[in-house]
Amino acid sequence: MLYIFGGLPGTGKSELSKYLSETIGAVYLRIDTIEQTLKNHAIKQIYDEGYQVASTIASENLKLGQSVVADSTNPVNESRELWRNTAISASAQFIEIEIICSDLKEHKQRIETRVSDIPELQLPTWKSVIEREYHQWTTERVVVDTAGRTLEQSKHVLMNAIGLSARAKT
Repeated sequence: MLYIFGGLPGTGKSELSKYLSETIGAVYLRIDTIEQTLKNHAIKQIYDEGYQVASTIASENLKLGQSVVADSTNPVNESRELWRNTAISASAQFIEIEIICSDLKEHKQRIETRVSDIPELQLPTWKSVIEREYHQWTTERVVVDTAGRTLEQSKHVLMNAIGLSARAKT
């Protein structure tokens, strides 16, 4: 199974995708980590290279029978199609999951107070988040709204929405 996450920065997408990956024992692929590594190795102009690398790694793991969690903003139809095609070409199922924060005040506060867990990653400003190109989804997906919820509550909502029960970590 390929779990395709998407959503604007600051919605809780990475925390939820990490949680899902840990809970089900899936391979975790984060575009921010891949792209920052490319930048750290003198590749400054990045278009879709991070997505292409992640897609290839996802495909290999899916073909081995491993579930994969793909964590990215996934802002445009082309990136979403790339992920769907990755699953299809690996003969794997997929589920698209959009994480949102419908409370703009809360979302802004998250953006302005968060700290990066990726060394050297330049976090976006609120202005860059609200001006970011982000296409409306046109395919079936699960939507998890994290507004007004704790991380624990959002984890529970996610697991219920995708039909899995939360398991205690060992």
